[in-house]
Amino acid sequence: MNDSPADAPATSPADAPATSPADAPADGPELFTWEFATDPYPAYAWLREHSPVHRTALPSGVEAWLVTRYADARQALADTRLSKNPAHHDEPAHAKGKTGIPGERKAELMTHLLNIDPPDHTRLRRLVSKAFTPRRVAEFAPRVQELTDRLIDNFIEEGSADLIHDFAFPLPIYAICDLLGVPREDQDDFRDWAGMMIRHGGGPRGGVARSVKKMRGYLAELIHRKRENPGDDLISGLIRASDHGEHLTENEAAAMAFILLFAGFETTVNLIGNGVYALLRNPEQRERLQRSLDAGETGLLETGIEELLRYDGPVELATWRFATEPLVLGGRRIAAGDPVLVVLAAADRDPERFADPDTLDLSRRDNQHLGYGHGIHYCLGAPLARLEGQAALATLLRRLPDLHLAVEPTDLRWRGGLIMRGLRTLPVEFDPGHRSGEGDTLSTP
Repeated sequence: MNDSPADAPATSPADAPATSPADAPADGPELFTWEFATDPYPAYAWLREHSPVHRTALPSGVEAWLVTRYADARQALADTRLSKNPAHHDEPAHAKGKTGIPGERKAELMTHLLNIDPPDHTRLRRLVSKAFTPRRVAEFAPRVQELTDRLIDNFIEEGSADLIHDFAFPLPIYAICDLLGVPREDQDDFRDWAGMMIRHGGGPRGGVARSVKKMRGYLAELIHRKRENPGDDLISGLIRASDHGEHLTENEAAAMAFILLFAGFETTVNLIGNGVYALLRNPEQRERLQRSLDAGETGLLETGIEELLRYDGPVELATWRFATEPLVLGGRRIAAGDPVLVVLAAADRDPERFADPDTLDLSRRDNQHLGYGHGIHYCLGAPLARLEGQAALATLLRRLPDLHLAVEPTDLRWRGGLIMRGLRTLPVEFDPGHRSGEGDTLSTP
């Protein structure tokens, strides 16, 4: 996928006529309810047709524009007039602090890739990108496979599991901790903090902010330890860059580690959970993939991961953007300071871009989905997430060939939250199998 901002920007005010918010249809689907969370796609189809750039009040009370058509979404993701810096938000007092990750402001973790623009974004991305080269990701593959097998070993003899709690959640946590250089003995703390962060209001009041604060304190301590005893890990690499003239502050290093952990694990949790669920709901596609893997082929697995990202991806809305000047997007006038949220889930089911968009087709070739964004903010960790997703799906299908849902689909619940899309639980059953080998098991949250 193109990682260049060279696409034509969204229409400027002088280029095209525009409608005002009052011109939008008064009726329409109810957004952000529990029913909506279960299946948002009919509502997004209505918005694409009737109000493709739609101003709405979010559950937090903040008003923002939702962009739902593929062409508009792709332009918006690359438009330099839509800043990632929350300082450009013309926010009323009640909205302050409601447009980012809870607790990141107080913990001084704002200076990460999701909140900054060039030139700082360019500098920090260049430093971190060294950890996600094809060579580094390929070197990490054996560790991901080891984690995948050991997690399945923990429950394979039981004949049942919650694939979110027992598998999809711990796999990327342990993987990203290894990549960052978090010692094994400390990784369960990260698992607990991360578990609180993805509950999206399902935990105790203030729990997310407290977890972020604890994580910030730990990262500050870890940075000091890595400076004295560096290793071959991402945090040590950031410190070395800082010590050799890249001018990376301690706050920037901590914020970078924080966002890589936060963004690097939850997207993969949802990729695995949503992906397995989609395969279980589409048995003919699951059987195609299983036959392909049994034959020793990988092509369908590779295109299949991309299709699962498009069909019901882990990131429903791209992270916040703020207009730095008045502009027109999809025929609507956006005022300076207005928040803009690109709805990736809606864009990736746009029939103007994808044939039969509501159909899961693992062999889909023309699949330039926006599941990991577009432009200069395209997800850095996408190669690692794809590796983890492929390893997870292939190993589950190989070792649990009769895997099936243990509950009715209507009994499943999706986590609340604005940006991510993922299941709270995914109870499954299967014929008990055998562990892959002896050794310590991994604890689970």
